[in-house]
Amino acid sequence: MRVMGVDPGLTRCGLSMVDGGIGRKVTAIAVDVVRTPPELDLAHRLLQVADAAESWMDTHRPEAVAIERVFAQHNVRTAMGTAQAGGVIALAAARRGIPVAFHTPSEVKAAVTGSGTADKAQVTAMVTRILGLAVAPKPADAADALALAICHCWRAPLLARMAAAEAQAAAAQRRYTERLAAQQAQRLAEQRKAVGG
Repeated sequence: MRVMGVDPGLTRCGLSMVDGGIGRKVTAIAVDVVRTPPELDLAHRLLQVADAAESWMDTHRPEAVAIERVFAQHNVRTAMGTAQAGGVIALAAARRGIPVAFHTPSEVKAAVTGSGTADKAQVTAMVTRILGLAVAPKPADAADALALAICHCWRAPLLARMAAAEAQAAAAQRRYTERLAAQQAQRLAEQRKAVGG
């Protein structure tokens, strides 16, 4: 499975592409950081991020896009910009029919390092080791983008199995409810027949 990992941001947006193999084998295809100048207006910064992401999608043809879920940051303005950058990339993927998954930072850290509270240095070190890179990816946004792609490669099969199990359970519940309703209707019909007969 080829996965595009995205560490969204307006000033720096990390983009990565990895191939997931059998088991936990993952191979880095590409990594980069898109930078937009703060003095540029928001719409044009988002356009630059979207253009870069679309170019990556068209060049590398990912089967899924994994984006970091923004849920809390001290700086509201930074959080808004991060969410907007993630949004334009999710839109670009949706337009191409590519499934999008959002992973929280703690999910990514736990998948890559084994601890949901790992720091950036630990994430970078583990990403370097997992992918067998000679040099650690820099800046941290690049390492984070790779970590997101790795996380998705490893979590996607589990998430798919869970979704299938939930769908199976829901179908079984529906069948049970329908069977119960049919039995009740039959009992009611028999009672009416007994009273009328």
